[in-house]
Amino acid sequence: MNQNALIVQGLKKAYDGFALTDVSFRVPSGAIVGLIGENGAGKTTTIHAILGLIGRDAGDIEILGERDAPMRDSLRSQIGVVFDGNNFPDALTPRRLNRVFQNLYANWREETYFSLLEKMALPEDRKIKALSKGMKMKLAIAAALSHDPRLLILDEATSGLDPIARDDILDVLWDFVQDESHSVLLSSHITSDLEKIADYIVFLHRGRVLLEKPKDELRYQYGILKCGESQFGALDRADILAYRKQDYEWDVLVADRAAAQRKYPGAVIDPASIDDIMLLYIKGVQE
Repeated sequence: MNQNALIVQGLKKAYDGFALTDVSFRVPSGAIVGLIGENGAGKTTTIHAILGLIGRDAGDIEILGERDAPMRDSLRSQIGVVFDGNNFPDALTPRRLNRVFQNLYANWREETYFSLLEKMALPEDRKIKALSKGMKMKLAIAAALSHDPRLLILDEATSGLDPIARDDILDVLWDFVQDESHSVLLSSHITSDLEKIADYIVFLHRGRVLLEKPKDELRYQYGILKCGESQFGALDRADILAYRKQDYEWDVLVADRAAAQRKYPGAVIDPASIDDIMLLYIKGVQE
């Protein structure tokens, strides 16, 4: 088995006013990788380049062991894709959609599909136009998982959904990767969702990868040191990843809060959420 379901290496794509620059990251087999970044950071452009929906100016992409392969039907059938928004004709029902996909995918799994509809409480005979946004997204994920894919790619699939719908989707994704031959790349603005299920985080900012780390390293090792101006001036610059001046104190991002606490015993050092890390990198000053 390949150790990585997806490898992106040195990806470049330039538009007027925006460019992906040397974007590189991996999606290990059996893992969920969260792709984060502000609006316009390049998440959707990266996903479109991976799927061959847009050309790229440079870089290599390896999907399921095939490097820079054309998106043939045999490869496409091993990739499940879900974009934000309604993916299916409004006049169909989930039951009729099953018949459509039976004709599209040689490896369509009807039993899996109806099992997922039941698990996510989706009505089989209600027209898609009558479904809520959350139901439509659950339906898209059920369909994406029912042709036996090895890699699932989702672009903002939980955006705008209520917490219950998002939690249902996260449960399905978690179940999917329990078979270590399955992997997920999940682009999302909702970092709390990624804190629940992601194994790795890739942080894009202005078309560049700022970090690619195991989620647990970010959550349990990174920290925010809070200090006054005089203490900030005395900090070792090598300990500072990014910093931001607040009204009466400095917030300083450190990679090892336990080591920083030993080095600066009088400082207050709080755990850092993924949101905290992203905000400090984007709105703060990087060392």
